[in-house]
Amino acid sequence: MRKAWYTDEELLALSGIQHICFCPRQWALIHVERQWEENLRTAEGRLVHQRVDDPFFTESRGDVVISRAFPLISYTLGLYGVADVVEYIRSEDGVSLPGREGLWAMRPVEYKRGKPKIDERDEVQLCAQAICLEEMFGVRVERGDFYYNEIRRRVPLLLSPELRERVCSLSEEMHDLFAKGVTPSADASRKCNLCSLQNICMPKLTKKTLSVRTYVRKHVKDACVEDV
Repeated sequence: MRKAWYTDEELLALSGIQHICFCPRQWALIHVERQWEENLRTAEGRLVHQRVDDPFFTESRGDVVISRAFPLISYTLGLYGVADVVEYIRSEDGVSLPGREGLWAMRPVEYKRGKPKIDERDEVQLCAQAICLEEMFGVRVERGDFYYNEIRRRVPLLLSPELRERVCSLSEEMHDLFAKGVTPSADASRKCNLCSLQNICMPKLTKKTLSVRTYVRKHVKDACVEDV
């Protein structure tokens, strides 16, 4: 049964939803075991976000107001995080802004170092951000945008009911694994070559089924042979 509401103590990092979508073992290594290893992709991604994550910077472009490093929280998903950019677009439906007339619709914009992915790990992250905004401000967010640094352009994302349900399922899986303290075994595949944690994960080894009792017995036996 899906939990309806999480407490402050149960909140998990929203950024982790892209990790668990890519690989549940990767998510657990980072968010349960607290392991991390930098590579070129993660370093480039961090630099891209540093250029836009200025919480004290707000700008206006006609009927669009831009806010950077926007804090997010959702107690229904049990997630907290930061949106790279939230845009306010003048609209008949939306929220009021201090010092500005009218109403403004909200749209999250996520900056990425590469190009659009073949899977949905980017999409679930942006959709989770939108769900946070909806919960925080009582508005409806119909779409978000990505800005991919490699192709130098925006890519829009419509937030479908199916995508929203996927986000809810992934957040539930995150909380379940975190509560149990479980790190799943790896599902070794070609995508492992893209993972910065490949050396820590050792995906081929985790598929070997060896009980604790058998493991201990084997090593005790080996130690006895060495003593002889």
